Amino acid sequence: MKLLITGGAGFIGSNFIRYWLNKYPDDKIVNLDVLTYAGNLENLRDVEGNKNYKFVKGDICDADLVDKLVKDIDLIVHFAAESHVDRSIQNSEDFIKTNVEGTRVLLDAAKNNGGIRFHHISTDEVFGALSLNSDPFNENTPYNPRSPYSASKAASDHLVRAYFHTHKLPITISNCTNNYGPFQFPEKLIPLFATNLMEGKKVPVYGEGGNIRDWIYVDDHNAGVDAVVKKGKIGETYCLGGENEITNLEITKNILNLMGKGEEMIEYVSDRKGHDFRYAMDITKAKKELGWEPKLKFEEGLKKTVGWYKNNEDWWRKIKTGEYMKYYKKQYNENNK
Repeated sequence: MKLLITGGAGFIGSNFIRYWLNKYPDDKIVNLDVLTYAGNLENLRDVEGNKNYKFVKGDICDADLVDKLVKDIDLIVHFAAESHVDRSIQNSEDFIKTNVEGTRVLLDAAKNNGGIRFHHISTDEVFGALSLNSDPFNENTPYNPRSPYSASKAASDHLVRAYFHTHKLPITISNCTNNYGPFQFPEKLIPLFATNLMEGKKVPVYGEGGNIRDWIYVDDHNAGVDAVVKKGKIGETYCLGGENEITNLEITKNILNLMGKGEEMIEYVSDRKGHDFRYAMDITKAKKELGWEPKLKFEEGLKKTVGWYKNNEDWWRKIKTGEYMKYYKKQYNENNK
């Protein structure tokens, strides 16, 4: 099988490429990534020499390029997205362009080239927010996005379903909770806090730290995507979660403990605008229909993740200084001589 992975130089996408090549070594992967600030070819140095892997620098909004690339593709797995809520609050333009228009371009290419199997990666944030005692989100939860980011992802989900109903495009969607693990860009909570502490800096906690998230280790998520692709019913949505609800303050204290630091390293900052209180996912459907469930407990996964950042200081320091940008530009130029 030949796959087109969009956004494969990002955190989840790069881990998915590594996961897939290890599990299905005879399959071929084309990685399409425009290399925004969050795209980093250093995430994939270990697979650059794989004969079944090819990187293409390009924008999913480039209809001509996308159409050309999908001509002999069997499966599109669409990870590419602007995904940082704070950035979407500051300026939503890139989020609408990439997450909505980019998805439309990919769907049209899939439709116009024989109806290519299309799997769309989405988020639990499209469902809005939960109160402390609310039942977790499920596949039938009404959409209620509360940030420009989640609104753009909700729009893309609706587009994907519309192409299934209107054009009979063979699609599936997965909505996932917060991912964590190796190669996550250090603007996100876990890598930001771990790397800040290694730099002797405090960790910024929104409000009082009471907001609750469900966390899933990235390889568990990617195993879930694999299960949806292989076993999921066409036209269906599957919720993928880690069944690990924890407050931001609790996760902060866990990271401090793993780093041998005290609570004096916490800096409480003004809460985010429209900060959703709680996300949680009911993964009953995925368990029953796909035989999938997350394997790694949060405590073990967090220890593994913090350990990875401790052991890969060169990787994250290059990102924080901006040096990594030079690497991928050099690498792209060498690949396209």
